[in-house]
Order: sequence, then structure tokens, then C-alpha cells
Amino acid sequence: MKKYMSEYSKALELTMEHMQNIFGQQDLFLKKMERDFSVTIVDRDGAVRIRGEKENVEKAYKLLEEFLQMSMRGTMIEEQNVNYAIEMSLENKEDGLLQMDSEVICHSINGKPIKPKTLGQKQYVDAMKEKMIVFGLGPAGTGKTYLAMAMAITAFKNDEVGRIILTRPAIEAGEKLGFLPGDLQSKIDPYLRPLYDALYQIMGAESFNKNMEKGLIEVAPLAYMRGRTLDNAYIILDEAQNTTESQMKMFLTRIGFGSKVVVTGDTSQKDLPKGTSSGLDVAIKVLNKVEDIGFCRLSSKDVVRHPLVQKIVKAYESYENRQKEKDRGANRGRAKAKRT
Repeated sequence: MKKYMSEYSKALELTMEHMQNIFGQQDLFLKKMERDFSVTIVDRDGAVRIRGEKENVEKAYKLLEEFLQMSMRGTMIEEQNVNYAIEMSLENKEDGLLQMDSEVICHSINGKPIKPKTLGQKQYVDAMKEKMIVFGLGPAGTGKTYLAMAMAITAFKNDEVGRIILTRPAIEAGEKLGFLPGDLQSKIDPYLRPLYDALYQIMGAESFNKNMEKGLIEVAPLAYMRGRTLDNAYIILDEAQNTTESQMKMFLTRIGFGSKVVVTGDTSQKDLPKGTSSGLDVAIKVLNKVEDIGFCRLSSKDVVRHPLVQKIVKAYESYENRQKEKDRGANRGRAKAKRT
């Protein structure tokens, strides 16, 4: 057993059912909390006792208490919940975990609740409720598109909008559309597949197909938006970093009365031809002070996929920051050389 200079302990009552949920398989979550908070956690006769330095014990206790309340609501504790909660606690940003857990946007076709899992995601959901146009910016795995889909489907089911329109720029990544087999729709479908997948998961294939046949749900390439006015609709533009400046302007000027718009994108993953300005980059500069337009910037902390994805995103962020610093240094060196 670990020894501490000024040992402090605190106990929390837990039933076996909640212990299994909170501790994880083979006590994985428990071991993670012990390691990250530098405490010892032991369960004895329906109670869990935490020992260690007082500040660390209090943090671990508060987290266990919050996980217990989540478990009592029927929430399955996942590794992402534990990793995020520990990280926030160590940064003294503990508030909001229970509030996020209670905010269910809707349920998937399998009955799984869809809710924000990080503070960044909660701010994103709140912005979608409050603003007419929201830009969701951030790396892969932060739930930008999925949460926007959930909000759109909820608004549609509640008769807040009459239809859902989902669109993406059909950027050719190394292959020409003309060389792919099939008609135009067959060529375009691979680019829109992630949108279909999310709709199937949240709505179910039968409901989606029925509403699509009626024209109440539309999944189409961005080029199809030209010349239209989109009234009373929930419109999602996905992969917006791959729009050109003119495409983004065209899209934003299609918006009609009673519509909500969410634009999602990752400015670090552009597939545009070299030298082409991203419409998303330009829109961020042009519209950042326009009232009723919200900008939500998600980061690697908001990644809710496999924990390894978060590590990959962080590694790339560090690499890109080093490259930018290196380029700035090189530019300063060239400028200095010119002056002399």
C-alpha cells in the first residue's frame, strides 16, 4: 500500500451494480484514477475508501460521486468519460459533467441517448440552439457532424423545421469522378456516405428512406444548392474546409426564412488544389463579428472516438505547431537577410 506524507481518507457507499459500471472491466477505470490522482482506492463491504493527499482524495471522491449519479441515471460509464473527467479535474475544471450527462438531444434507433460528452460539445449544442448560423470547427472525432445531425433530426421531429438538407463539397481526392462506374448519383454517393451513415444510426433506414422519398430529407453535393432559396429547413454543410470562397458565399446566401444552418469543418484537413483559398477560412475572417452567427472551436480534448484517436490528433497538433514555428523562424531569417 502507498504511504503518503499526510494521509487523508474518505469513503463513499457504492452497490456492486454501480461499482462494476464505475470501475470498468478488470477495474480499468479505477486503476486509471489511482494512477492519475496518486491515490489508493479500496472497496470494502459496499463502501469505497480513497486514501492519499487531501487535495487528490477530494478530487477523486468528487469524480466518483459524479460517476455514481450518472450510473444511477442509467448512463454507461465509458473510457472517454473517465479520461475527460480526470483531465478536467486535474485542470480544476470539474463543473459541468452531470449537466452534460442530463442533456439528451435525442435517442438513436437503438435507444442510445445522444448527448454532449465534453464542455466544448456542450457549448456547440448550446450555440446551435441559440444562433441561426453556427460554424463547428475542429479535428476529426469531435462530434461536429453527428451532433449537428442529432439537432437537425430533433428539430424536424418537433416540427420546428419542415425538412433537413445535408450537403458536402464533392472533392476529388486523387480519383476523377468521371472514371468511377455508374451514373452521376453512384459517383457522388461515396462522398455523401458519412452523412447517410449518421442518418441511419439516428433515424433508422426505414424512416430515412420514407422521408427522403417525400423530399423532406435531402442529401446532395454542394453544387446542387446553386440557384435555390432554402426556407424552413435545417441545413448542414459538412467538410466545409473543402469549399472554395465562391462556393461558401453561394451557400450562405441561399438561406431563407425559418432556417437553421450548421457549417462543420476541420481547417487542418483541406483537399483543395494547391493555391486555392478555403471558403471556410475566408468565412471565419469575414463573419466573426456578425451577430447571430456562432463559432465553436473544438479541440483534441473534445475527441470522443477511441482514446488512440485523441493521441493521434494531439500528436499532429504538436507537429503542425512546430512546423508553423519553424516556418516563422525561416521567414524572419529571410527578412533579416534582405535588410542586410
